[in-house]
Amino acid sequence: MKKNIILGLAITAAMFSTTVSASTLEDVKKAGVLKCGVTTGLAGFSSPDKDGNWTGLDVDTCRAVAAAVLGDAKKVKFNPLTAKERFTALQSGEIDMLSRNTTWTLTRDASLGLNFAGVNYYDGQGFMVSKKLGVKSAKELDGAAVCIQAGTTTELNLADYFKSNNMKFKAITFDTSDQTIKGFEAGRCDMLTSDQSQLYALRIKLAKPDDAVVLPEVISKEPLGPVVRQGDDQWFNIVKWSLNAMINAEEMGVTKDNVKEMKKSKDPAIGRLMGGQGEKLGLDDAWSYNIISQVGNYGEIFEKNVGKGSPLKIERGLNALWNKGGIMYAPPIR
Repeated sequence: MKKNIILGLAITAAMFSTTVSASTLEDVKKAGVLKCGVTTGLAGFSSPDKDGNWTGLDVDTCRAVAAAVLGDAKKVKFNPLTAKERFTALQSGEIDMLSRNTTWTLTRDASLGLNFAGVNYYDGQGFMVSKKLGVKSAKELDGAAVCIQAGTTTELNLADYFKSNNMKFKAITFDTSDQTIKGFEAGRCDMLTSDQSQLYALRIKLAKPDDAVVLPEVISKEPLGPVVRQGDDQWFNIVKWSLNAMINAEEMGVTKDNVKEMKKSKDPAIGRLMGGQGEKLGLDDAWSYNIISQVGNYGEIFEKNVGKGSPLKIERGLNALWNKGGIMYAPPIR
């Protein structure tokens, strides 16, 4: 079944590759707005408030690209997509980029006509259970019913983990993350599995968040990041370097608050970050300045959306800069 789904997506990618415009930059400029695919609602990554204003780490990744291309981080149309819808929406040209906590894998990178433009969050799959079960490890859950979102790498990882540990499970699948947490809260499953970042985001939606616990096992590598269509190298570079600019800005100490003053810096690396490189991407030289001044550096968007300044309060961990104990690293701007 899984092979058929992948084959279908690959065929779809091939069909669309001949019809989608190769100049996404021109399309976005003409429209005056960036169409960005996001989740249907996941706290910390992409979720709308009661007034329809979108916030989150993935949302700010979209806004960074809009700032670079259109000079205005607010010029984004957010398209909420389920996991099953996301790749088709990108392949068909319905959206210009996907920024939807999507894991970079070989199959997705090589078979679907897509390119991953970097990693904006290093994650790993984990498990959440009710405290009343008294479970300390996922290995105690042989025969468990597991709530899971359909159309994700989570399904494959779960099957691999239980098979390697000679255990069985019953999958209870849902289309959206909201549905999975509601199923978990209603007692339809013993355990909910997803990327750990999602588990923390979903736990705060419970009526009694403290009644659930995230188990210690991390069973996979889940590098999450923005995605674009293959066949448009210029657009691929723009999305890639918009993310890299935010990471480099944090490393250089350039923030949303001090960016105007730092523009006067005599440091050559900061000078390259702040301007003079736009023509290489087909953008105005203010592209990176606009990103930092309107959206912030990577550390700033992490802290406000998923870190200490957010309800999730996730530690930087792997997502700390490479020189601060993590693995977050961007190629130099030069």
